[in-house]
Amino acid sequence: MRLHHVQLACPPGGEDVARRFWVQGLGLVEVPKPATLAGRGGAWFRSYDGGLEVHVGVEDPFAPARKAHPAVLLDDVAELDRVADRLEALGHEVDASERDTFPGHARWHVRDGHGNRVELLAARG
Repeated sequence: MRLHHVQLACPPGGEDVARRFWVQGLGLVEVPKPATLAGRGGAWFRSYDGGLEVHVGVEDPFAPARKAHPAVLLDDVAELDRVADRLEALGHEVDASERDTFPGHARWHVRDGHGNRVELLAARG
């Protein structure tokens, strides 16, 4: 058994904000939604290697996930720091207060453009 995708929510019309975070910030690519689901709005994103897929669906009324979150495992701490720099350049506040609290890993927390919590981590070499 393995995880196929994680779904997060956005408000109606929030797709471009999601694209900015997942594509420009994290470097994922947008993949087309199946025609039967495209009319619902939202957007789907996938890592280049296919190891991560995030579906952002429209929810009305919208409430961000403040505690529940996906944890995105990056290849190494250098990549973790590069992604944090990109996200900060895009205006996202990267929280390093728990960077050293997960044994064997470095990590950051950030909120996407809609306030959903996302954890970014990398194994320490």
